[in-house]
Amino acid sequence: MAAEGGIKVFTREEVSKHNTNKNTWLIIHNNVYDVSEFLNEHPGGEEVLIEQGGKEATESFEDVGHSSDAREMMAKYKIGELVEAERTNVPEKSEPTWNADQKTEDSSMRSWLLPLVLGLLATVLYRYFFKV
Repeated sequence: MAAEGGIKVFTREEVSKHNTNKNTWLIIHNNVYDVSEFLNEHPGGEEVLIEQGGKEATESFEDVGHSSDAREMMAKYKIGELVEAERTNVPEKSEPTWNADQKTEDSSMRSWLLPLVLGLLATVLYRYFFKV
């Protein structure tokens, strides 16, 4: 465990020794996290973290689609980074935004136009066949 610019650095071998329910470290985006104290609080259950203990967990972390709150919470568990020679390039996935402003006028017009046309067509057919 050497210091690189004030940041502790670890090898994958060092991290792999921390894979028990009392001492659990994970590698996520080349950062090393000690999640031992978080095991009981993890919403997905402690088993999920213990299973990834001592290993690269970036892909599993991203596949779940953690919220921005979860990503912020990670900061307090970070204990260091991987040594430069053992780092991988895994892009961080962005969480989807559910902003209504992204709709275009065209798609919002279609959302009411089709039901309106179908309603008018049904009315005309009803009047034609039943001569009201």
